[in-house]
This record gives sequence, structure tokens and C-alpha cells, in this order.
Amino acid sequence: MKTKTTVWDAAAHLKTKKDRATYLAFAFEEGDSALIAAALGDIARSEGMAKIALKTGLGRESLYKTLSTDGNPELTTLLKVVTAIGLRLQVVPR
Repeated sequence: MKTKTTVWDAAAHLKTKKDRATYLAFAFEEGDSALIAAALGDIARSEGMAKIALKTGLGRESLYKTLSTDGNPELTTLLKVVTAIGLRLQVVPR
């Protein structure tokens, strides 16, 4: 008997603002810039990349590239995307 598998997509499970905030917070806790970019990409896809592109004034295709594990978003891009998805960054002591 063959096992049928499907691709798991995090974006499909990020339904609420709390889900998205928690997901992004864990990415920041890991401290890996590629993971943070990819997590932002997952969140942006969960809301609709075209919608995020419109809100940020950035190109949809460039967002897909920038918000991937190979991407390296500039701080201005990161802040625009975080604002567009309805979150804010907060710094707290360790």
C-alpha cells in the first residue's frame, strides 16, 4: 500500500492575527534571518501577497523573492510588511 502525502503550507494555518504574531515571534526567537524572511513570506501569503504588495507599495514578485528563505529583506521592507500584516515589532529584554 502506498502512502499518499501532501505538501504542508504554513500559510494555510495562519488564520488569525494571534497565529501570525506567534509564528513570527518564534522565528525571531530562533535568530535566523532566513527563517524570519520565510515566516514573513508565509504570513504575507496567508493574507494574500497582492494585498500586501498594494499596502506596502512593493512589487508582488519582488516580495515573493525577498520573503523567502533565500531572501534578505532590508529593514525598511521588513517594517513595511510587518505594518501591512497588522503587527508591530517590540523589543524586550532577554
